[in-house]
Amino acid sequence: MSINPPLTNLPIEKAGSGFYQGFNRAVTVGSKALIGALILWAAVFSDQAGALLSQINGFLLAHFGHWYMYVVAFYVVVCFILALWPRTGAIHLGQPDEKPEFSRFSWFSMMFGAGIGIGMLTYSTAEPIYHFSNNPDIIRGTVAAVSAENVRPAFQWSFLHWGLSAWACYALVGLALAFFSYSRGLPLTIRSGLTPLLGKSLSGPLGHAVDIVSVIATILGVSVTIGYGVSQFSSGMFNITGANWMMDAEGLPTKTAMILSLLIVMGASTMSAMSGVGRGIKWLSNLNMGLSLFILTFFILFGSTLFVFKSFFLGLYDYLIAFPRMSLEVWSNDGSEVSQKLADWQGGWTIFYWAWWIAFAPFVGLFLARISRGRSIREYVLGAMIVPATMCFVWFTFVGGTAIDLELRGIAGGQIMDAGISSQLFEMINIMLSPALATAMSVVIVILLLTFLVTSADSAVLIINTIAAGGDASQKGNVHIITWGAALTLVIAVLLLAGGLSAINTAMIIGALPFSFVMALMGISLLKALIRDGMRDNSKTKS
Repeated sequence: MSINPPLTNLPIEKAGSGFYQGFNRAVTVGSKALIGALILWAAVFSDQAGALLSQINGFLLAHFGHWYMYVVAFYVVVCFILALWPRTGAIHLGQPDEKPEFSRFSWFSMMFGAGIGIGMLTYSTAEPIYHFSNNPDIIRGTVAAVSAENVRPAFQWSFLHWGLSAWACYALVGLALAFFSYSRGLPLTIRSGLTPLLGKSLSGPLGHAVDIVSVIATILGVSVTIGYGVSQFSSGMFNITGANWMMDAEGLPTKTAMILSLLIVMGASTMSAMSGVGRGIKWLSNLNMGLSLFILTFFILFGSTLFVFKSFFLGLYDYLIAFPRMSLEVWSNDGSEVSQKLADWQGGWTIFYWAWWIAFAPFVGLFLARISRGRSIREYVLGAMIVPATMCFVWFTFVGGTAIDLELRGIAGGQIMDAGISSQLFEMINIMLSPALATAMSVVIVILLLTFLVTSADSAVLIINTIAAGGDASQKGNVHIITWGAALTLVIAVLLLAGGLSAINTAMIIGALPFSFVMALMGISLLKALIRDGMRDNSKTKS
């Protein structure tokens, strides 16, 4: 039986002149119209917007929780199958003689900085500390809260949210785009990942719709990341300056402080984006990797080293053993108090995270594809999943583990646990160091946070322009970079004013849902394409 050759040409209409020269008008204008409507709605009807977003969030968690859990597990399986299968793992992302554009250090740095660096700074302290006082094992009564026996479950659940599942979301999108673009010659845009299923129809409105969904998901996913980042940036500036106007009575950053921080970050990121991937983003990524290693070394030398090493290996063991169960077990409310608490916990943590990673995936995935040309599928998956996940585990145990140990031994006295999520890292620094040294370390953390924020924001702007330009990754005119930078700034600002970080979170969950279906189709498309390639090779060998 003959097998048709793969599709290697997917024309995408682009404007030949005018303001949108080089861009697909339908994707660009359609994305801007939807984002503009969101900005206008949240700005004019801020109270109603916050209430409606909360209602939608409850509906999605109640009706799509199972989908989010199972589809992310599917992403993990697809990535590992393709990497571990000998024939597919050896496939080159590009031409056989192509060499990678970036060194492995720069490659890892850009992946890590754009993919998860901001959230890691916030949650490496906050999440283990939270799970130390509340997690499913505590809810079910198998361990006691804030006790030595609950240290291992605290890290097990933290590793679940920041481990293989998170990076599989990014890796799958990046792998599909890199394969279809560099090995098949298709445009470097989201729709290309669906060609084995939908073919040439993706040149028209169907493909435009896929790319618009990708742009919206990217903006909302990046908004969550930057929202948490500017919150912690504000907390850091308060820790350095002591300016009371930056924090409210509950110890949380004020909206004024967050909006000011947002303007600083987005202004710097727009300027960086104008310099392109090979200059500004690469330089910033190398800088934030160096600062990350400096801070990590500090915790290795002066943190709770023995406690942390034990927690790392035991937490990693527990995570790997329980990973299939934790990935597939879905809790529903059957009317009992325990089931209600379990369902609420999973909706507020695991399902929220899965939506966050999915919404972030078109941005990070396309960025990973952009910087991974010339590598094999096996090298790509190991580099995009195993290495960053391990780095997250190290951060969570050395930083979060030190915080837990300070609380366990009574040194912190609840100072870390009682602080707001964006302030916990700085409170731990205040406990560990003298006031002068704590201020100096806070400056280093704030600089690192700023580099992570700028890297993520300017990478997102460049990726949005690439999608809107039908996969053309060349540097765009500054006016388009500034336009999308301003749009991203306004989305974050109006959602912060409408309902704070919770409004941004809910908008992201809504935006992630349609793209989760696109990603599932990308995984199926990639499997189909590689299976059919193998069948073609076998038929050639027999003939």
